Amino acid sequence: MSLAFTNTLTRTKETFVPIDPANVRMYVCGPTVYDFAHVGNARPAVVFDVLFRLLRHVYGEDHVTYVRNITDVDDKINARAKRDFPDLPLNDAIARVTEKTTAQYHADLAQLGCLPPTHEPRATAHIGGMVAMIETLIAKGHAYVADGEVLFDTDSMPSYGALSKRKLDEQQAGARVAVDAHKKNPGDFVLWKLSSADEPGWDSPWGRGRPGWHIECSVMSEHHLGQVFDIHGGGLDLIFPHHENEIAQSCCAHGTDRMAHTWLHNGFVQVEGRKMSKSEGNFVTIHDVLHTEKVGGRSWPGEVVRLALLMTHYREPMDFSVKRLEEAEHLMAKWPEPQTSDAPCPPDVFEALLDDLNTPAALQGMQRLCTRDTAGFAAAAAVLGVAKAMAPQVTFSPEETEAVERDIETRLGFIADKDWANADRIRDELAARGVMLKDGKHPETGERTTSWEVRR
Repeated sequence: MSLAFTNTLTRTKETFVPIDPANVRMYVCGPTVYDFAHVGNARPAVVFDVLFRLLRHVYGEDHVTYVRNITDVDDKINARAKRDFPDLPLNDAIARVTEKTTAQYHADLAQLGCLPPTHEPRATAHIGGMVAMIETLIAKGHAYVADGEVLFDTDSMPSYGALSKRKLDEQQAGARVAVDAHKKNPGDFVLWKLSSADEPGWDSPWGRGRPGWHIECSVMSEHHLGQVFDIHGGGLDLIFPHHENEIAQSCCAHGTDRMAHTWLHNGFVQVEGRKMSKSEGNFVTIHDVLHTEKVGGRSWPGEVVRLALLMTHYREPMDFSVKRLEEAEHLMAKWPEPQTSDAPCPPDVFEALLDDLNTPAALQGMQRLCTRDTAGFAAAAAVLGVAKAMAPQVTFSPEETEAVERDIETRLGFIADKDWANADRIRDELAARGVMLKDGKHPETGERTTSWEVRR
């Protein structure tokens, strides 16, 4: 049976044929690191982690390149930095926000059993490439300078809208782009915008400024995967404008008819039928689910959360609820603890995953194995990454351990002084590094104590 996916670009299920079987290449849009990731952000991370595992199983671990970016330059980051660290210079405040949020993202995904991607580029490390691509787009007549901005000219690309199936005259500007009189077309989008003195910026031919959102992924994907690659993935909400605009930039800059051969998009995570999002105010962070009592009055193991996310087909919307988590936990309680196995993935599990990454069917097949084929069960668990033993194991060096102990002592001092703000700050910083604290009292002296463990 061949590997097949439902390609968003064609709206059909297609047999997957890699450009180069010796280097299957996949790009997935990662987080904008201004706040802790919510469960809706976790779904694409888990879905494409399963795909990464499957591709490695099919083509070999050394023959798959998986790139997931970090967006660390964005107006939301600037606003959060000013809000949280008003007394710091903006660049220092931005560094505080992005470092803490990125560390928390890594810790969260590790607990969900996600393997690290092959490459994780940061937008700020590719500004030079963005400037160069924008210069190319201007030279080829696909971009123009107006009112201090560089804008992509959507009229210059006849096939614009092919991914989202929107006609150009129906386009609306992206959520991050205001509709202004200096645009030739309301759908034209920003490639470069000028920065004020109190905003982060880089030198460019058009003045000190910063890139638009979409140009970042075009440049980072080309840098690591080439002008045309196999798979581009992300959440359903990224089809328009983000992925549509990535295609426009990349194809027009490189003179290609496509950016990626296959486009895959996961459905929304919903709460009571509404998409989970920060703008809706109905979100819960991965950290809250894993470490607090905000969901069902308890915290939930990462492997249970991962399983809950995979019990619905990736293209379908899924409702996140306590009931769903309880179902996943009940199912997992029936499973044996998987051991390392060199056995191939059993056919009914493997074939389900080959058929458009059908994880619900694969889990049903895995369930049938748990009592009659423990080696096959372990092999299936490894491809799905759904058992605790499959999660990456992380240990601290002696130096890291010593640093954690110092931070804990400092925090206890703040608690003794009733300086709760700084005590909470240290707790959050440690959590972002995967260190979970448990406060208590010494059974004999009654003194406050704090134990800790690594959960990332």
